[in-house]
Amino acid sequence: MTALTVTADRTKFLRLALAADAVVTGVNGLAYLAAAGLLSDLLGPGTGLLRGVGVFLLGYGLAVGFLASRPVISAAGTKAVIALNVVWAVASVAVVVTGAAAFTTVGAVWAILQALVVLVFAELQVMGLRRAR
Repeated sequence: MTALTVTADRTKFLRLALAADAVVTGVNGLAYLAAAGLLSDLLGPGTGLLRGVGVFLLGYGLAVGFLASRPVISAAGTKAVIALNVVWAVASVAVVVTGAAAFTTVGAVWAILQALVVLVFAELQVMGLRRAR
C-alpha cells in the first residue's frame, strides 16, 4: 500500500476533501436511518431500502473519516474512495433512469443532486491527491 509523506502544506487540501466527504456522507446516513419513514414518503424508496443505504453511508462515512484522520494518508485508500464515489454517482443516475428505486419527482431530483455532490467530492479528492504528491 502506497502512503503519502505528511506535510501540512501538501496534504491539507486532500485531508479537508476527505473529511468533508465523510461528514456529509455520515449525516446523510444518519438521516436515512433516523427518518426513514418520513423520507420514504418524500423520496419514494421504501424504509428498508433507505435504512440499508443509511447503514452503508454511515459506515462509508466513518471509513472515509478514518482515512482523513491518519497521520499518513494512504494514496491507495484515497483512490478507492474516489473510485467508489464515481461508482455511487453513476449508480444513482442509473437507479433514477431505470426507475429501480421508485423515486418520486423530489426523490429523483434529490438523487441526481447528491450524485453531483459526490462527483464534486471525487474531483476535490483527485485534486488533493495531486497536490499531495
